[in-house]
Amino acid sequence: MLKRIAKTQRGFTLIELMIVVSIIGILAAIGAPSYQWGIVKAREAVLLEDLYTMRSTIDQYYADQGKYPDSLQELVDNKNKYLREVPKDPITKSRETWVVVTPPATDTPKDGGGGGVYDVHSGSNLVGSNGVPYNEW
Repeated sequence: MLKRIAKTQRGFTLIELMIVVSIIGILAAIGAPSYQWGIVKAREAVLLEDLYTMRSTIDQYYADQGKYPDSLQELVDNKNKYLREVPKDPITKSRETWVVVTPPATDTPKDGGGGGVYDVHSGSNLVGSNGVPYNEW
């Protein structure tokens, strides 16, 4: 015995389902670039914040110790705990890729114990949204 479906209990046709799926696909295609751009902007904001924090910590270390730290890890290992940990570079996603800039000869103390970390940059060769490579920020 076959039951007949009443006209009020009709389902969606294949065409209606295809139209809805197409509209959802178009909306997703429009939104995906905005999402990707948002991720890039967020990583750049984290990079700027990390660079600011590390540079101010290096300056604080210099003011306290009279010399620059020998490495970024020294900022963590020092008894004053200038940093909890060396942050990950948000662009390269690694703690090991930070590029350390040594102090200029005029900023080193006369006793030769000047340290090795004067400034820090990202280790990425990619170019930021402002047109400047991340390793120059």
